[in-house]
Amino acid sequence: MNAHRYDVIVLGAGAAGMMCAFEAGRRGRRVLLLDHGERVGRKILISGGGRCNFTNLHTRAENFLSANPHFAKSALARFTPADMIALVEKHGIRYHEKTLGQLFCDDSAQRIVALLERECGDAGVETRCGVKVIKARQENAAAVASKFVVETSAGDFAAESVVVATGGLSIPKMGATSFGYELAQQFGHALIEPRAALVPLVFAPEDRERWCDLSGVSFEVVARAETTGKTRRKVAPEFREKLLITHRGVSGPAVLQVSSYWKPGEQVCFDLAPGREVLAALLEKNARRDAANLVAALRAILPARMAERWVAAQLTLDWTNAGIARMEAALHAWTLTPAGTEGFAKAEVTAGGIDTAELDARTMESRRVPGLYFIGEVVDVTGWLGGYNFQWAWASAVSAGQAV
Repeated sequence: MNAHRYDVIVLGAGAAGMMCAFEAGRRGRRVLLLDHGERVGRKILISGGGRCNFTNLHTRAENFLSANPHFAKSALARFTPADMIALVEKHGIRYHEKTLGQLFCDDSAQRIVALLERECGDAGVETRCGVKVIKARQENAAAVASKFVVETSAGDFAAESVVVATGGLSIPKMGATSFGYELAQQFGHALIEPRAALVPLVFAPEDRERWCDLSGVSFEVVARAETTGKTRRKVAPEFREKLLITHRGVSGPAVLQVSSYWKPGEQVCFDLAPGREVLAALLEKNARRDAANLVAALRAILPARMAERWVAAQLTLDWTNAGIARMEAALHAWTLTPAGTEGFAKAEVTAGGIDTAELDARTMESRRVPGLYFIGEVVDVTGWLGGYNFQWAWASAVSAGQAV
């Protein structure tokens, strides 16, 4: 059976795939957009609490993890947060800045999906949902014009270019699969091992017993992963945001951020009183030095239950000046060794992915297989929490869309 022919086939109708499809369609390319789900943009709809944190005003390459920290620079420069804001405003979508440069829709993430659908329609993109891709292979270029054949549950499709925008392994209930990685390896690409990122951390049993009955307690911290090992290029960054104690460990924005840098067996460290000298009053002349006064001092910066538990968890309470100094230092360095993470089921994104050493940073094209492109989360570029991963999706998609 002869394959239906296109200029470009995009695999995956998420943020990156849809953006790439209409960018290519605008250039007059005949584009087919395929997705195995029953509707487009499923992860967009649940993002940002249903309001889609579609970009971050402060996006820089330093906000991303990758084996090659410079790889993202070209794409991010080509399509900036200002460019995404212009597109959002073109469609009359109202938005607001929440914190730290994070931009959200005022109403629903559905507005972003509708934007992408309209742009695809206007660009002449043919979108097919509920189509399972069975395999992709190179065609005999000497026999026909097209380079690739994509075999699907809806028949075979051929194209000069194939763009892989299939995402990572996070949130499998939304349809995440390993297909993009498998296809990359089929064509000889190396992978940086995928792992759960922006994910809650799970306590070891002894820490769970000590802290997890405080589930629901939240407070601001400065968090960092205590990174070790010869492969680290630099010290992992610190994040000043909220920590949330859960029934299994810790979560909240601060924890999600450091989870992307954490590796099994390593520690995480939390400053429970950033920028504060909490116990100074205990060092004053005639100050009452006892557990009740210590709890009172801690309640000025921590929820009452956490303050009381912190004191109860101390092995010894040393009321000498040196002992109080040690307690102060401990407040600024609550150090834990997590037993693990909540895994891909609870991870917002997947770190690792297709090795960028084998991709052209300007176009996202494979250096091994001309005409094959990889964009978005499937690539070894992972952003911080707060709209950065969406900006990478848009930027990498535009780079590919302008080249296919």
